[in-house]
Amino acid sequence: MTRLLVFDLDGTLVDSSRDIAAATNAAIRRVAPGAAEIALEVILSFVGEGARLLVERSLHEAGVDLSADEVLPVYVECYAERLLDTTRLYPGVEEALDALAGPALAVLTNKPGDFSRRILEGLGVARCFARILGAGDVPSRKPDPGGLLRLMADAEAAPGETWMVGDSATDVAVARAAGVRVAGVTWGFHPVALRAAAPDRLIARPLDLASLLSA
Repeated sequence: MTRLLVFDLDGTLVDSSRDIAAATNAAIRRVAPGAAEIALEVILSFVGEGARLLVERSLHEAGVDLSADEVLPVYVECYAERLLDTTRLYPGVEEALDALAGPALAVLTNKPGDFSRRILEGLGVARCFARILGAGDVPSRKPDPGGLLRLMADAEAAPGETWMVGDSATDVAVARAAGVRVAGVTWGFHPVALRAAAPDRLIARPLDLASLLSA
């Protein structure tokens, strides 16, 4: 029986793509006025392994000769200004969460934990989750399994009673590292890389998440 479902955030529960892209381009314009804007789809290919790598890859793409450590605080400030400008739950996610009666639900993301909680609170679904963990809440980021193992310990859930749910190869990797099963959602940011990572199950619609309860 499934006792714990752990969700990724960006590309899994929420479509935050335009706010992330807007913040990234705004940060680059602040430190390098006149830099060319980076296309949305390019920025999305950089998402999933934490803000520092997003900034590092974006600076390289824009040809800006500054370090990620220099620009990261600017990005964080720019993103804080627009966390919920266009970010929305994917269609059907709220209904799916409400239908998942029984197991504990949690979020594990590489986005800063305070931003993650603000987003889910603003969208009205923070109530669904026993824990919401992000960067700054645990010592390491996915695919390191530390955060996932902590959530499992809190829920007293064994590996065979736990599912990781996400949209990227990083989510598959963290699940494998923790010895748990992983369901990949096909509506997210990284569908090609997700399929290549071979999750245990693919989920095409949020309401299909209920099938994990008896798996």
